[in-house]
Amino acid sequence: MRVLEVSAGVWVATGEASTGRLTPADLATARGRPAWRARQLLDGRALLRGLLAEVSPDSADEPVMAGHNGKPVLAGRSRPGISISHDGEHTVVAVAPGRRVGVDVQVPPRHVGHAMVRRCAAPYANHLSRMPAPLRHTVFTEIWTVQEACVKTDGTGIGGRPWSIDVAPHLDHGDWRGLRWRKVRDLIDVPVACAWEATP
Repeated sequence: MRVLEVSAGVWVATGEASTGRLTPADLATARGRPAWRARQLLDGRALLRGLLAEVSPDSADEPVMAGHNGKPVLAGRSRPGISISHDGEHTVVAVAPGRRVGVDVQVPPRHVGHAMVRRCAAPYANHLSRMPAPLRHTVFTEIWTVQEACVKTDGTGIGGRPWSIDVAPHLDHGDWRGLRWRKVRDLIDVPVACAWEATP
């Protein structure tokens, strides 16, 4: 497991984590699901449990519940903010004691259409169009992970219109509606972003 503190009291982790910390409730949640989804779910829970054990040990065994808009929350007393994201073989989690947090991981697609760029990054569409295709796809995906992390933190999901959040391609961090965000470049080789509540 690789752990990075992206801001004071906000941690992001990825990689392998021991399944020894999985709770009976975690295992029960995976039962009856397709094998790929059960594996993905348990990988995320194991990684979350491992990170909690390091940064918020009193919360490490608390039940994970679906909160507003399906956002995972801990049901115990301490209730640190948590977030889990999957894409392909990649799983990333975030923990922020005392505040809301969201994380997103995305593997860049082989093609990003001009309509998608205009929808999600309209002020920068011309700049992106001049980039070589592989770089454009990666930079666009970095923008999208920030947008997704913000609406996950906010708890609004797709209803929060993530494509409307202004994320400049050249900035690694910024603010949106009382949240702070950061492109997490030094954790994994695909785009990851984390957003968190600026004031607990």
